[in-house]
Amino acid sequence: MRIVIAAVGRLRSGPEIELVRDYVARANAAGKHLALTPVDHVEVEGKPPGDQRREATALLAATPEKSKTVLLDEHGESWTSRQFAENLARWRDDGVGCVTFWIGGADGAAQGLKDQADVKIAYGRQTWPHKLVRTMLSEQIYRAVMILGSTPYHRD
Repeated sequence: MRIVIAAVGRLRSGPEIELVRDYVARANAAGKHLALTPVDHVEVEGKPPGDQRREATALLAATPEKSKTVLLDEHGESWTSRQFAENLARWRDDGVGCVTFWIGGADGAAQGLKDQADVKIAYGRQTWPHKLVRTMLSEQIYRAVMILGSTPYHRD
């Protein structure tokens, strides 16, 4: 099952993009035998800033056909790492070919995008910088692969 992280805006050089690349590479290497690859990080333009409709259109354009869509939203469900892994495994086992995670722009996601999302998840009720959200999501995807592979990386 393909996994896509589709995010508004571009990460420039710095520790966050290095962490995203590292976790994506790790997930791709470890996820092959679990049918959880490829993991792709796709950046879409967020110009002009704050144009939620344009951002939503760009995120939808970056979403493969028939993809299960997951919006990161402060009003979404809160999952444990194990629940995150279990959902990825269930979708894979149900024949879902792709899961796309949407990360909206600085002003959040357009209501239309929220309405179209199959699932909404949150990293708590706080607002997080987009750079950190991408890093956290990339790490959780890698952690899910490690959980499903029964490795000692994750400790309950």
